[in-house]
Amino acid sequence: ILFYTPIHLTLQPLNRKIMSGALKEVRNRIKSVQSTQQITKAMKMVSAAKLRRAQDAIIQMRPYALKLQEMLGNIVGNSDGDTSLALARQRPVEKVLIIVVTSDRGLCGGYNSNLIKLVKQDIKEKYTAQSAKGNVEILPLGKKGYEHFSKNNFKVIDRYWNMFSDLTFENVVAAAKYALDAFAKGEIDAVDLVYSEFKNAATQKFTAEPFLPVKKSESAKGNAKADFIFEPDKNVLLQELMPKILNTQLYKAILDAHASEHGARMTAMDKATENANELLKSLKISYNRARQAAITTELTEIVSGAAALQG
Repeated sequence: ILFYTPIHLTLQPLNRKIMSGALKEVRNRIKSVQSTQQITKAMKMVSAAKLRRAQDAIIQMRPYALKLQEMLGNIVGNSDGDTSLALARQRPVEKVLIIVVTSDRGLCGGYNSNLIKLVKQDIKEKYTAQSAKGNVEILPLGKKGYEHFSKNNFKVIDRYWNMFSDLTFENVVAAAKYALDAFAKGEIDAVDLVYSEFKNAATQKFTAEPFLPVKKSESAKGNAKADFIFEPDKNVLLQELMPKILNTQLYKAILDAHASEHGARMTAMDKATENANELLKSLKISYNRARQAAITTELTEIVSGAAALQG
């Protein structure tokens, strides 16, 4: 009894300290998860509001842009051998420009990483030789793409990456003009556009498509040449019309990407909120178990102490 009692009295505050520390740690984790959950809920609501506006913009824009693209493809498809169509001229591809539309901010799941992965895949599959010679340039529209390609030693055009800080048609035209002028002067032989096509809030289609030279319409290939009537003169009309249609195509792609970003972020924050709920359930169970263990330990110590005193 004399040997047992001092040891028991020494371990008693130590056990309580350990139990108290475990309970405090679990309580802190619960508070931390609850704070994070409040943030993810708020971000989900903000993204949902922004998505509604972005979705309305692309839904209104898409039919107009697709019709213009079809019209331009038909004209190009029925103008074989016409050297006046500088932006549709095919030539050996030595230098390439890839326009990639990412977001400015993260917390949107795999949205940006999938776009970056698609750019690298596009280079690997289509432009391996050009890349080996250092003839592939990246025109990033969005901070995340700019940061990644700059850090990984790609040739980056750093003029238009902050597009989404002030998303207007005029700013999109400035970026498109850079690509159009470079192609028309022969500084670039091909331009690809990588972006995310908006389907719905939970679905985005990551797309890499040719931007320049202008592709022929599928309906125009192999068919009899259409007899277009141009007013004013064909060269004057196309010189004015073709850049405007291409500006519209790029603007449509950016609106698609903008809606896709908010859809991806809303979905990611919704999943994060659900995960926080599951984690909170698990932590509360752990807290109750630790609390129950602490109470049981204290009761055991009281009973043991009483037994020791009686002995």
